[in-house]
Amino acid sequence: MKFIGIIPARYASTRFPGKPLAMLGGKTVIQRVYEQAASVLEDVFVATDDERIRQTVEIFGGRAVMTRSDHKSGTDRIEEACEIIIASGVLEYEAPDVIINIQGDEPFVHPSQIITLKQLFDDENTQIGTLGKHFDSMEAAKNPNSPKIVVDKKGFALYFSRSVIPYIRNAQGENWFTAFPYLKHLGVYAYRRGVLLEITQLPQSPLELAESLEQLRWLENGYRIRVGLTNIETVGIDTPEDLERAEAFLNNKG
Repeated sequence: MKFIGIIPARYASTRFPGKPLAMLGGKTVIQRVYEQAASVLEDVFVATDDERIRQTVEIFGGRAVMTRSDHKSGTDRIEEACEIIIASGVLEYEAPDVIINIQGDEPFVHPSQIITLKQLFDDENTQIGTLGKHFDSMEAAKNPNSPKIVVDKKGFALYFSRSVIPYIRNAQGENWFTAFPYLKHLGVYAYRRGVLLEITQLPQSPLELAESLEQLRWLENGYRIRVGLTNIETVGIDTPEDLERAEAFLNNKG
C-alpha cells in the first residue's frame, strides 16, 4: 500500500499571519512539520497558495505544490494537491492508495502517530482515519477548542463535538472524569484516495455548520472514520502565544 503525506499551509491566518514561516528553535514551523512527516513517509509535500512558503520549503530540500487560494478547508487543498502530484508524474508509482493530511501548524506531530494512522488501513473497511488521545483532566475536556470523540466498540467514531460528550446522567460533574474515559480529537487525518475525492464534493452539512467541525459532514453522509489512539500530546500553533509555548516545550524536550 502506497502512502503520501500532504501538509496544507496557508500564509494568511486571522490569528497568526505567516505562522508556517515563524521560527521555532532555529527552524521554520513548516520545516519542523515536514521533517517529522518525512521521517516515516517516503513522499511528503507541502500544499500552499503562497510563493514565500513554496520557496522556503524548496530551500530546506522539501517538495511543495502550489494550489488555489479559494479553498474553504485544508481537505479541499489536500485533494487539489493530490491530483497535481499524480498528474506531474513525480511519484515512482501511478497513484497513492492513502493520503495523510498532516496539519502545517503541528511541529511536534510524532512519527509514531503517523505510523498508527497507516496501520488503521490494514483493515479494508477503513475509509478515513484519525487520532484520539485521552484527556488529562476534566478542565481540558471542557475546552470547546478541543473537540471530543465518542467511538463504537470497533473504534469507529460515532460523533465529534465541542461539548463534553457523553453527558453522564447519574454522576455529579466533578466525578465525570473518573466515570468515563473522555477522548480528545487530534486533527490529523488519512483518507483512501477515492474517499478523499468523494468527500470534497459534499456540501456543508447541518451538524458541521452547528459545531464548525468538518468531519461531521463526512459522518452525516455515511462515511466511517476509524480512530487510532495515541498517548502523545502535540502542541498546535494558532497564535503567537502558542509559538512561545512551543518554544518552551522544545527547550524542555532538549
